Amino acid sequence: MKINQSNVHRWLIVALYAVAMAWVEAAVVFYLRTMIDRLEPHQPNPLPVVGGFAAVELPREFATLVMLFTVGVLAGRTWRARWGYALIAFGVWDIFYYVFLKLMYGWPHSLLDWDVLFLLPLPWWGPVLAPGLIALLMILWGTLAIQFERRPTPLRSNWRMWLLNFSGVVLALYVFMADSIVASQQGLEAIRTVLPEKFNWPLFLVAWVLMAAPVMDIVRQWLMITRTEVKTPVDQFECTRQPQT
Repeated sequence: MKINQSNVHRWLIVALYAVAMAWVEAAVVFYLRTMIDRLEPHQPNPLPVVGGFAAVELPREFATLVMLFTVGVLAGRTWRARWGYALIAFGVWDIFYYVFLKLMYGWPHSLLDWDVLFLLPLPWWGPVLAPGLIALLMILWGTLAIQFERRPTPLRSNWRMWLLNFSGVVLALYVFMADSIVASQQGLEAIRTVLPEKFNWPLFLVAWVLMAAPVMDIVRQWLMITRTEVKTPVDQFECTRQPQT
């Protein structure tokens, strides 16, 4: 299947935006962690109350999601492509965020280091590797999706695959927030001070496989279309051949 060069250029521009945004995000987190003495996020009292940081940090995280979605909307021509570019931006941003933190102050020390991944609606905890695996899925699906942006009959959406994907997303969110959910029964102070010690890798891997369902489906359909396009010229040639008499 021929690759649309326009999509390649858009992919690169969106990725460049995401990389630049990842540096800004990493710098902000570096400043915050330095000010509250939490360069190592997984330590006692990981989310201390300092000034009005909480009231500013939560909207900032939401604003980050808006920015990533907006660049996808601007890059794509159809809603399928817009979601594709938005996921590419998110995945690239997430991976390079950790790359830049490593460059700035040497953390994470390994892909298994714990991090506070997000704060909405409750703190998400997990090893750096976990969001990295999800980011790779986002980049892969987004890249495949945008290749069909201009096709007159785009790849059909398989609702069963998206149902599996949604189930995987919910399951992954539960894995990330499991300790915070338990702590929430004891109030805000317990949520702020919760410090997970064991990550549920088996359940997360099940969630990851479920989230990968649309990726596997689009790859399957892409291979079917590619085989059809390869066979068609041969079939046409065979049809035009006349038997010799």
